Amino acid sequence: MLRRLQLFLISAVLLVAAFSTGLPFLFYLVYLAILIVGGSYVLTRLGLSDLEAGYAVSQLHGHVGDRLKVTYTLRNTSPIPKFWLEIHNPTSLPGGLPGRALNLGPRAERSWLIRAPLVRRGHFRIEPLQIQTGDPFGFFEASAAVGQGVTLVVYPRIEPIPMWRIPAANVEGSHAAPERTLQTTPLATTVRPWAPGDSMNRIHWKSTARQGEILVKEFDLETTADAWIVLDLQRDIQTGRGDESTVEASIRVAASIADKAVAENRSVGMTVNAHRLALLPADRGGRQHLKIMQLLAAVDGDGGTPLEEVLVATVSRLRRGMTAIVVTASLDTRWVRPLSAFRSRGIACVAVTVDADAFERHARDEDARLSGRPPYEADAATAEARAKRLRALRHALAEYELRTYTVVPGRPLGEVLVG
Repeated sequence: MLRRLQLFLISAVLLVAAFSTGLPFLFYLVYLAILIVGGSYVLTRLGLSDLEAGYAVSQLHGHVGDRLKVTYTLRNTSPIPKFWLEIHNPTSLPGGLPGRALNLGPRAERSWLIRAPLVRRGHFRIEPLQIQTGDPFGFFEASAAVGQGVTLVVYPRIEPIPMWRIPAANVEGSHAAPERTLQTTPLATTVRPWAPGDSMNRIHWKSTARQGEILVKEFDLETTADAWIVLDLQRDIQTGRGDESTVEASIRVAASIADKAVAENRSVGMTVNAHRLALLPADRGGRQHLKIMQLLAAVDGDGGTPLEEVLVATVSRLRRGMTAIVVTASLDTRWVRPLSAFRSRGIACVAVTVDADAFERHARDEDARLSGRPPYEADAATAEARAKRLRALRHALAEYELRTYTVVPGRPLGEVLVG
């Protein structure tokens, strides 16, 4: 707008000067200005005419660490070339989507592919494609929006935990039965020669190729195949920053355990004390997996309900023989006592604690490294207080004989759970 106002003032002054003085040179400048401004206007108006454009997103959901592929196509159906086009997609994705400036010849077509990494979980918006053009002097510009916006859901990263199995509840009949079962269970124990009536999906192809005869898998029957994950996202206990924070680490743990349990055909439920208390009833299958991932993609570390209250609200939803997995960064020992109610109901308990102190040190050390300062060192009183609370928590967990794992930054979850 300011540039147009300046152009108008200059043109008015030049026109008045030309008619006032009658100098041929000034009239020459007036005719040249009319030609340049008029040509720029016509060029801008024709810049988006007879232009076809579109974009295609490879997926509407993915996990952190995946790459989003966006394909763009631009086609000029006019015999007039397009000298200057700017194409970009406004989006809320971290880092955005790179735009491009190009020109198109008469009846030409251009296509290109963009690979954008998904670095943060959540719900993001990709707005319609924006195309802009203008004249070489910057007097005029035109823009158009093409297509419709889409919503992209980014699920948390899932870490492999192949060597870890959900512990069974310590109740009679909760162990794997030694007799074989005709149904498919997570416990594939041995193989045997194929017999009439065996399903094709029970064939163990590697053993078949190695032995030269068709071999099928046999399964043991396990009566406790259900799990309930309690994810603690209380606001006051979270620390760290970005992907290396207690919030993201806790969500990764919950997502990885839920993914493995669903893959083993277990029934999985979940409680999350985020901005509001979310309870997801236990179920199995791909639909339940999708519900869990969508829930974990939307939550944040802004809960206000203490973990002990969450456990009390959850105990009525668990049935005998299930396994409760508590994921928390809290050093408060009060949440350990409600787990006694779980054990009295025949429910096994597993605690996955996230070392908040280690994540805080990691964030401060990273800040010191980037700024060139010496590594962070906490004062002795603070370190002693945190160490005292950590010893008290470990003592309380050992008192109830709870199986405990501790997550620290930089160590794969598979190693933590196996250790």
